[in-house]
Amino acid sequence: MLQPTRPTPGLDLGADTVVVCAYGLLIPAALLAERAWLNVHPSLLPRWRGAAPVERAIMAGDAETGVTIHETVAELDAGPIAAQEAFPIGRDDDAGSVYARAAEVAARLLDDVLADPSPAFTPQSGEPTYAEKIRSEDRLLDLTRPADELVRLVRALSPHIGARAELEGRPVTVWRAQVAADGSFEPFEVQPDGGKRMPVEAWRRGLR
Repeated sequence: MLQPTRPTPGLDLGADTVVVCAYGLLIPAALLAERAWLNVHPSLLPRWRGAAPVERAIMAGDAETGVTIHETVAELDAGPIAAQEAFPIGRDDDAGSVYARAAEVAARLLDDVLADPSPAFTPQSGEPTYAEKIRSEDRLLDLTRPADELVRLVRALSPHIGARAELEGRPVTVWRAQVAADGSFEPFEVQPDGGKRMPVEAWRRGLR
């Protein structure tokens, strides 16, 4: 896999078609004009263009997401679509499981597109939404918010980023949570600062 520090015209990429995935740098128009470029994006474009499509989809409570293979253009994730496939976001799915499913779908779709000597491209249709990069403030759990919203945030940031909260007066990262029978927010796997992940009951016992 080639990941140049900076994409510049004339770069030797060793292929007639270049596949881009999770590459955050702007590719100059002059470089795009040199060959075919395909982008693999884990969302149903034009929904969730941008840096954190899986996380934002879970946070928003989307029932499904998917993978889109599209032509890379100067505008962010806006190129015409060569292939797209949807799949459901399960109630217990976190970002890790959704990314894993997306990787399987992407590999299959990409094989089909690359095997086609003249793939058809369809313009994106619908109003785009944007998946902004996860900021530190996005990680904070406001415990006054509805429990289902808080659980979605935990799922969206697990297992790679982590949601942050203050429990029992202590700062922790919350990795797994659920809506309790009484409708309240119930974390069940946490990580104290400087410590290891553990069941919340074990963490609370350590506070005594």
